[in-house]
Amino acid sequence: MVLLNLLIKPGWVILENVVQDRLGHAAFGLFTALSALTLVLATVSDLGLTHYSVKRVAAEPGFLAEYFPTILPLRGALNGVALGAMVGLGWMLGYRGATLGLLAAVGASLLLTQYGQFLRGTLQAQQRFNTDAVLSVFEKFLLLGLVAALLPLGLTLERYVGVRVAAAGFTVALLYGLMTRLFGRIRYRWQWKQAGGVLRETVPFAVMNLLYGLNERVDMVMLERLASADEAGYYAGAYRWVDAVMMYLWTVLPLFFARFSGATHRPAEQRELLWFGQRIVTIPMLFVCVFVLFRGEVLFWQFKHSSAAEVARMAWCLKVLFVNVLVHAFFALYATLLNSTHYVRTVNRLVALSALLNIGLNLLFLPRFGAIAAAWNTLVCAALVSVGYVWLVQRHAGVPVPWSTLARLLSLLAGLGAGWYALQHVAHLHWMVETALAGLLFVVLVLAVRVVRPAELRQLQGLRRK
Repeated sequence: MVLLNLLIKPGWVILENVVQDRLGHAAFGLFTALSALTLVLATVSDLGLTHYSVKRVAAEPGFLAEYFPTILPLRGALNGVALGAMVGLGWMLGYRGATLGLLAAVGASLLLTQYGQFLRGTLQAQQRFNTDAVLSVFEKFLLLGLVAALLPLGLTLERYVGVRVAAAGFTVALLYGLMTRLFGRIRYRWQWKQAGGVLRETVPFAVMNLLYGLNERVDMVMLERLASADEAGYYAGAYRWVDAVMMYLWTVLPLFFARFSGATHRPAEQRELLWFGQRIVTIPMLFVCVFVLFRGEVLFWQFKHSSAAEVARMAWCLKVLFVNVLVHAFFALYATLLNSTHYVRTVNRLVALSALLNIGLNLLFLPRFGAIAAAWNTLVCAALVSVGYVWLVQRHAGVPVPWSTLARLLSLLAGLGAGWYALQHVAHLHWMVETALAGLLFVVLVLAVRVVRPAELRQLQGLRRK
C-alpha cells in the first residue's frame, strides 16, 4: 500500500500544479480554502468509527454481522450532519450563492471519500491487504484520468469539483458492491443501544482529529477570508509539496507508535526506540529540506501562466514551510512516543494551544502580510509545541532525550548547508549537477559524523516486519 501511494503521490502533485496554473491562483485558492474548511469538519464526522471497526472486526468475527446493520446507517447519518454543518459554517463565514454550492460539492466529495475509507476498513480487518492496497489508490487514479481528460477540453473550477464528486461517488459504489459480494448483503437495523455504545468509545478519537485538523488546515480558510483568494493560492502551491514530503513521516511514525505502545512499561526499550528512531526519521528529511531552502523555486516549473513575482512568493512560502517540516523531522517522534502512552490528553492540550496561538497570529498578521505570514505563524507554533514535546518526554515520560544524537544531526545539517552554499555561490553549476554533488557530500557527512550505521537500517526492516 505504501509503495502504491508513493507512486501515485508525485503524479498527483504534478497534476495539481497544472490545475492551479490553468485555473489561476484566485480560483484554486478558493477551492483550497473550501477543501480545508470541509476537511476540518470531515475529520470529526468519522468519530473514529473506521479505526474502531477495523479493530473490532479483526478481533471478533461476529462483530460485522451484529453491529454493521447499525454502524453503516450511523456512519451515513454522520456524513449528512457533517455536510449540513459545513454549509452552515460556510454561510456564517460569508460564503453565498454559487460559492456555497461549491462548498457543498467539495464537502460531498470528501465525505464520500471518507465513507469509502470506512468501507475499506472491513477489508483490512479481514487481512485482504492486496485488495485494500489497490482500492486505496483507485480513486486517485480515476481522478487523475478524469482531470487529464478535462485539460484539453477546458478546465474550470466547477468542472474540476464535478469530476472529484464523480470519482468519489463511483469509488464508494464500487466498494459497497465489493463489500456486499464478500460479506453478503447487510440489512440496516437501527439499535439505539448499540449506536450509543459505539459513539461513547469513539468520540475521544474525534476530539484528537478535530484538534489536528484545525491546527493544520485553518491557515488556508483564514487566508482566503482575511487576505485574498490569490494569497490562499500561493500558500496552496507551496503547501502541496509540504504535504507530499511529509508522507515519509506519516509512513514511518506509525511503525514506532506500535512499538512504543508495546513497550509502555519498559522505559529502557522506549529509550532505545527513541534514540534509534531519531536518526531514521530525521536524516532523510534533512537533505530534502536543505534542497528546498537552496533550490525550492525549481519545484514551480509548471506555473507558466504565473508572473515571476508570483512564483517568487510561492517559493518564499515554500522555504519557510520547509523549516517547519524540518522541525517536524526532529521532533514529531516525541509526539508519537507521548501519544502511545497515557499522555494523549496532554498532547491534545498542547495541540489545542498551538491552534489557538496560530489563529491569534493569523488574525494579527494575515490581513497585511498574507501567505508569508501564514507560513511564519505555522513555523512559530510548530517550534513551540515541539519544545513542549521534548520537555514532556524528558521530565514526565522518563525517557532520556538523545542530546548527543541531536547535536550530531545538527552538525550534519550545518555541514550540508555550508557545502551547498559553497556549491551554489562558488561553482555556479546547473541545479541538477549541484544537487547530485550535494547528495554525495551528504552521504560522506553521514558516514563522517557516524550518525547512522548499516546495522541500524537492518533493524528498521525488522521493525517493519513486526
